[in-house]
Amino acid sequence: MKRINAILLVIVLLLLPKISKAQCAMCRAVLESGDNVGAAEGINNGIVYLMAVPYVLVAVLFYFVYKKMRT
Repeated sequence: MKRINAILLVIVLLLLPKISKAQCAMCRAVLESGDNVGAAEGINNGIVYLMAVPYVLVAVLFYFVYKKMRT
């Protein structure tokens, strides 16, 4: 049962970017206009920042769990 839940979780996480891609119509309109390159760079930097923070937090959590399991 745990294996099935893990597989379903992986499938949902793999499909999540496809679901969320269509949710930002205003950002897409700003970026497609091509008039303001600074705004496009700002939006891209914000996306990278928002994407990186959870991964860093999870990595730190796994580091501490690993460190705790080794002792």
